[in-house]
Amino acid sequence: MWLGPEEVLVANALWVTERANPFFVLQRRRGHGRGGGLTGLLVGTLDVVLDSSARVAPYRILHQTQDSQVYWTVACGSSRKEITEHWEWLENNLLQTLSIFDSEEDITTFVKGKIHGIIAEENKNLQPQGDEDPGKFKEAELKMRKQFGMPEGEKLVNYYSCSYWKGRVPRQGWLYLTVNHLCFYSFLLGKEVSLVVQWVDVTGLEKNATLLFPESIRVDTRDQELFFSMFLNIGETFKLMEQLANLAMRQLLDNEGFLEDKAPPRPAQPHRNISALKRDLDARAKNEYYRAMFRLPRDERLDGHTSCTLWTPFNKLHIPGQMFISSNYICFASKEEDGCHLIIPLREVTIVEKADSSSVLPSPLSISTKNKMTFLFANLKDRDFLVEKIADFLLKTSSKQPGDNSAGRKASVMDPAPESSPAPQEAPEQPASPGSPCGGCQSSLAQEAPTASQGLLKLFRRNAPVEDLGAKGAKEKMKEELWNIHFSEYGRGVCMYRTAKTRDLVLKGIPEGLRGELWLLFSGAWNEMVTHPGYYSELVEKSTGRYSLATEDARASCVPLPAQGLPTCATARPRRAPHRLPCSRLLGAPACWAPVAALQEPLRDAGCQAGVF
Repeated sequence: MWLGPEEVLVANALWVTERANPFFVLQRRRGHGRGGGLTGLLVGTLDVVLDSSARVAPYRILHQTQDSQVYWTVACGSSRKEITEHWEWLENNLLQTLSIFDSEEDITTFVKGKIHGIIAEENKNLQPQGDEDPGKFKEAELKMRKQFGMPEGEKLVNYYSCSYWKGRVPRQGWLYLTVNHLCFYSFLLGKEVSLVVQWVDVTGLEKNATLLFPESIRVDTRDQELFFSMFLNIGETFKLMEQLANLAMRQLLDNEGFLEDKAPPRPAQPHRNISALKRDLDARAKNEYYRAMFRLPRDERLDGHTSCTLWTPFNKLHIPGQMFISSNYICFASKEEDGCHLIIPLREVTIVEKADSSSVLPSPLSISTKNKMTFLFANLKDRDFLVEKIADFLLKTSSKQPGDNSAGRKASVMDPAPESSPAPQEAPEQPASPGSPCGGCQSSLAQEAPTASQGLLKLFRRNAPVEDLGAKGAKEKMKEELWNIHFSEYGRGVCMYRTAKTRDLVLKGIPEGLRGELWLLFSGAWNEMVTHPGYYSELVEKSTGRYSLATEDARASCVPLPAQGLPTCATARPRRAPHRLPCSRLLGAPACWAPVAALQEPLRDAGCQAGVF
């Protein structure tokens, strides 16, 4: 390939001249090809350790003039055939022209201009890309593909200098992390080590430090253990390896290939030697962390975060933390783990205004919601930009949901009435036959209205009222009172303040009367349902009459499991078809939507016992 001319002061140190004329020199790297002896071994070792470009392109062409001590690289090649084509082109097209010039300076200027013109002509035919990888990274990707025989579709994420422990001897080399493989190459004094491991074969990753392996990463596969150490930044390397291994497992379960983010965030100043794919994976990791922390829908993408303080009325304090902004949510997480978490859906926001600054409350921002809750943030670094960003997101949110937020939603038990949203209307009652407690739920699939107006736990309950159950009823009532006190102090619904007291109440036990509502809030299912209204009803209709392995497994989950010591759902009685129908629909629809997830036993048991739909 043609190269932009660069100066070379020492032309013959590690290179052997094979051809020469008055203006150009063709050279080969020492140690490449046959022979080489001890010098070739030393040069090959040096190229691997220093990550020299000569590993990929062991041939090069230099421009020289008789009286000058400076050489200029004009071309390089990975094979003798490629470099010979460039050499013949120079001889046929430039030698006669260069012999006309009288000044050596004019000769060098003409050659440099000609080479730049050739490169510009080649680049003109290439399709422009928004995020070009740095030249050094492209070079490393070429080395990886050539060394390990990888196809063009295999993308390099990043590469690191490290040592691989083969027995008790460390082999210094380079670790290449691709989307599907972990590769390592080392060449020291004629001893070559080459490793290729698929991420789907990795069974464990561990970062440890022992006397034998200081600051090392252990990679467990199905048949061996690999140790890598002497990283410049072991934390970054381990984090990326862990992310790629998890990504491979997800692809294996979902039977999907790797999909790059179509709109990855572009940094203002891109880092050198970092690929666009690496930036995409970093953004994915931040988005996954954000969604997992606040239990948000999986298509939610983090736009940015900033440090701030939140005024908490329950203890009259300004809590320091981080504010996270995305297209549909404003979230807050305190620096202390037991501090406070807050989730504010933009669909609930009515007013966002800048309050007056003071020495006690610098750069405050007030956010009000539909249920008349007001949140006060302060110490915002760039408040004006933040307000503009939130205003843009609010405009997009209002355009997605014109008019009343609940106007287009169906009355359903999926809307258990958190206070931050309008209470749903109950479905019209239908006469219920003695054998059908659902009240016509079997024939309602063809209608627009959902099948039930309350949770299955209440609908199929056959025991006495809670007040008449003695000690158990009193305990349930006490739990409900504790939760009502908590709601009055910390708020209720999606926008409630979530603190350590909230977690303590959950650990003490959730009363049956609030189980559905709290499960929807704390699991994030409420946000999923509001984001995709009517989606579950469509799944139920589409899955009706369809059978699969996952559907049969879902049926089996409705059978009581007394041997495992698990409380059984009242709808899981195998001899009563009307009781089994709602639970079967509850588990059958997700089984058709995601068969792999439907086969997971914890999900089945949780759904059957919660009975919230």
